[in-house]
Amino acid sequence: MVKSIVIVAGSYHKKDIEKMVDEARIIASDNGLIVEEVKWVPGSMEMPLQIKRLFLRESIDGAIVLGIIESGETEHGLVMGQAVIKSLMDLQLASMKPIGFGIIGPGAKPKHIEERLLPYARNSILAVNEMLSN
Repeated sequence: MVKSIVIVAGSYHKKDIEKMVDEARIIASDNGLIVEEVKWVPGSMEMPLQIKRLFLRESIDGAIVLGIIESGETEHGLVMGQAVIKSLMDLQLASMKPIGFGIIGPGAKPKHIEERLLPYARNSILAVNEMLSN
Protein backbone atom coordinates (compact mmCIF):
# COMPACT_ATOMS: atom_id res chain seq x y z
CA MET A 1 0.00 0.00 0.00
CA VAL A 2 1.33 3.45 -0.94
CA LYS A 3 1.94 5.75 2.01
CA SER A 4 1.09 9.44 1.95
CA ILE A 5 3.04 12.10 3.81
CA VAL A 6 3.03 15.86 4.20
CA ILE A 7 5.89 18.32 4.42
CA VAL A 8 5.67 21.22 6.84
CA ALA A 9 8.27 23.85 6.00
CA GLY A 10 9.32 26.99 7.78
CA SER A 11 9.27 30.04 5.52
CA TYR A 12 11.67 32.16 7.61
CA HIS A 13 14.62 30.93 5.49
CA LYS A 14 12.45 30.20 2.45
CA LYS A 15 15.18 30.18 -0.20
CA ASP A 16 17.14 27.51 1.67
CA ILE A 17 14.07 25.56 2.74
CA GLU A 18 12.83 25.38 -0.86
CA LYS A 19 16.01 23.40 -1.66
CA MET A 20 15.17 21.05 1.19
CA VAL A 21 11.59 20.62 -0.02
CA ASP A 22 12.81 19.79 -3.54
CA GLU A 23 15.23 17.17 -2.18
CA ALA A 24 12.57 15.71 0.11
CA ARG A 25 10.15 15.33 -2.80
CA ILE A 26 12.78 13.45 -4.84
CA ILE A 27 13.71 11.11 -1.99
CA ALA A 28 10.05 10.51 -1.15
CA SER A 29 9.29 9.57 -4.75
CA ASP A 30 12.37 7.33 -4.92
CA ASN A 31 11.05 5.49 -1.86
CA GLY A 32 7.46 5.11 -3.04
CA LEU A 33 5.99 7.81 -0.79
CA ILE A 34 3.40 10.29 -2.01
CA VAL A 35 3.82 13.87 -0.84
CA GLU A 36 0.18 14.82 -0.46
CA GLU A 37 0.88 18.45 0.38
CA VAL A 38 3.55 20.96 1.35
CA LYS A 39 2.41 23.42 4.00
CA TRP A 40 4.42 26.57 4.69
CA VAL A 41 4.38 28.04 8.18
CA PRO A 42 6.17 31.15 9.48
CA GLY A 43 8.81 29.17 11.40
CA SER A 44 9.57 26.16 13.55
CA MET A 45 7.35 27.34 16.39
CA GLU A 46 4.23 26.88 14.24
CA MET A 47 5.11 23.39 13.02
CA PRO A 48 3.53 21.31 15.81
CA LEU A 49 0.13 22.96 15.39
CA GLN A 50 0.22 22.52 11.61
CA ILE A 51 1.21 18.86 11.97
CA LYS A 52 -1.61 18.27 14.45
CA ARG A 53 -4.10 19.80 12.01
CA LEU A 54 -2.79 17.70 9.11
CA PHE A 55 -2.82 14.51 11.16
CA LEU A 56 -6.59 14.87 11.49
CA ARG A 57 -6.73 13.65 7.88
CA GLU A 58 -6.96 9.89 7.67
CA SER A 59 -5.11 9.98 4.34
CA ILE A 60 -1.90 11.21 6.00
CA ASP A 61 0.42 8.44 7.21
CA GLY A 62 3.35 10.62 8.33
CA ALA A 63 5.06 13.97 8.00
CA ILE A 64 8.40 15.70 7.88
CA VAL A 65 9.36 19.12 9.13
CA LEU A 66 11.99 21.26 7.44
CA GLY A 67 13.45 24.43 8.89
CA ILE A 68 16.41 26.25 10.37
CA ILE A 69 16.86 27.54 13.90
CA GLU A 70 19.95 29.72 13.85
CA SER A 71 22.24 30.56 16.71
CA GLY A 72 21.35 33.91 18.20
CA GLU A 73 22.63 36.25 20.86
CA THR A 74 20.30 34.79 23.49
CA GLU A 75 19.04 31.31 24.42
CA HIS A 76 15.70 31.94 22.66
CA GLY A 77 16.44 29.59 19.75
CA LEU A 78 17.62 26.79 22.01
CA VAL A 79 14.59 27.00 24.29
CA MET A 80 12.18 27.27 21.38
CA GLY A 81 13.90 24.43 19.54
CA GLN A 82 13.65 22.14 22.55
CA ALA A 83 9.95 22.95 22.93
CA VAL A 84 9.31 22.26 19.23
CA ILE A 85 11.15 18.94 19.36
CA LYS A 86 9.25 17.86 22.48
CA SER A 87 5.91 18.86 20.92
CA LEU A 88 6.68 16.91 17.74
CA MET A 89 7.69 13.84 19.74
CA ASP A 90 4.45 14.07 21.72
CA LEU A 91 2.45 14.32 18.47
CA GLN A 92 4.13 11.18 17.13
CA LEU A 93 3.23 9.24 20.24
CA ALA A 94 -0.34 10.52 20.40
CA SER A 95 -1.06 9.96 16.70
CA MET A 96 1.14 6.89 16.12
CA LYS A 97 2.26 8.63 12.92
CA PRO A 98 5.98 9.28 12.34
CA ILE A 99 7.44 12.75 11.95
CA GLY A 100 10.83 13.10 10.26
CA PHE A 101 12.91 15.87 11.81
CA GLY A 102 14.65 18.00 9.19
CA ILE A 103 15.22 21.14 11.25
CA ILE A 104 18.80 22.37 11.19
CA GLY A 105 19.64 23.57 14.69
CA PRO A 106 18.83 24.90 17.16
CA GLY A 107 22.06 26.83 17.30
CA ALA A 108 22.95 26.56 13.62
CA LYS A 109 25.66 28.91 12.45
CA PRO A 110 25.20 30.47 8.98
CA LYS A 111 28.43 28.89 7.69
CA HIS A 112 27.09 25.39 8.47
CA ILE A 113 23.62 25.67 6.98
CA GLU A 114 24.28 25.09 3.26
CA GLU A 115 26.11 21.78 3.79
CA ARG A 116 23.26 20.44 5.93
CA LEU A 117 20.28 21.34 3.74
CA LEU A 118 20.09 18.28 1.51
CA PRO A 119 21.26 15.66 4.06
CA TYR A 120 18.70 16.82 6.65
CA ALA A 121 15.90 16.75 4.07
CA ARG A 122 16.99 13.33 2.80
CA ASN A 123 17.35 11.81 6.26
CA SER A 124 13.98 13.08 7.44
CA ILE A 125 12.27 11.27 4.56
CA LEU A 126 14.29 8.10 5.06
CA ALA A 127 13.43 8.03 8.77
CA VAL A 128 9.70 8.37 8.09
CA ASN A 129 9.86 5.76 5.34
CA GLU A 130 11.55 3.30 7.66
CA MET A 131 9.03 3.90 10.43
CA LEU A 132 6.14 3.45 8.00
CA SER A 133 7.67 0.14 6.90
CA ASN A 134 7.88 -1.24 10.45
